[in-house]
Amino acid sequence: MIELNWDWTFVWQVLPMILSAAKVTLLATFLGSLLAICVGLIFALLRRGSSKTVRVTVYWLMEFIRSTPLLVQIFFLYYVMPEFGLSMSPLMTGVIALGVHYGAYLSEVFRSGIEGVDKGQWEASRALNLTSFDTYKDIILPQAIRPMIPATGNYIIAMFKETPQLSAITLLEMLQVAKIIGSENFRYLEPFTLVGILYLVFSVLAAYGIHQIEKRFPKEGFSLK
Repeated sequence: MIELNWDWTFVWQVLPMILSAAKVTLLATFLGSLLAICVGLIFALLRRGSSKTVRVTVYWLMEFIRSTPLLVQIFFLYYVMPEFGLSMSPLMTGVIALGVHYGAYLSEVFRSGIEGVDKGQWEASRALNLTSFDTYKDIILPQAIRPMIPATGNYIIAMFKETPQLSAITLLEMLQVAKIIGSENFRYLEPFTLVGILYLVFSVLAAYGIHQIEKRFPKEGFSLK
């Protein structure tokens, strides 16, 4: 029978360091999520634009982003872009990489949500002589948001679980700190277990929060004014 050499004293010793790193992980996820939502919405609207050139260009750009590994994009931003005069901190690099990568996925979520709005709403907007901006702001997006919440939430949770890849560019997020603790103390069981538990807890809480937002969100939408 295998006996695990679990040391509670060591757990309480390293827990504050891992919790401190968890703040970095959550910050990268939060900022990356905001950027992903903005990028996804812009891509979705451009895909619905009147210019065929723009639609085709955005489509292939999205395909390129979604078809290349996130880690390659992280390395490119962190190690290659400085050769073009653009140097960024590990956190900023991670936020941009996560935001753009998942923004390409969210664009399809947003596009399907927008296209799911009843065609009569578009016709009524044209009949009222509303501009495209007012149509999206006051009529379409408020009704499209609720169906988009579950998929958007799932992608944000997936982004959160992808943050360990940022350890490859020395960002001191949870996994990187756990590896440092393990290498310094020659004990990996406790720090890696704590990191796994924290990822599980945060993911479950996020999923619950997203479900509650979906339940409380009005089916008829709301005004963005």
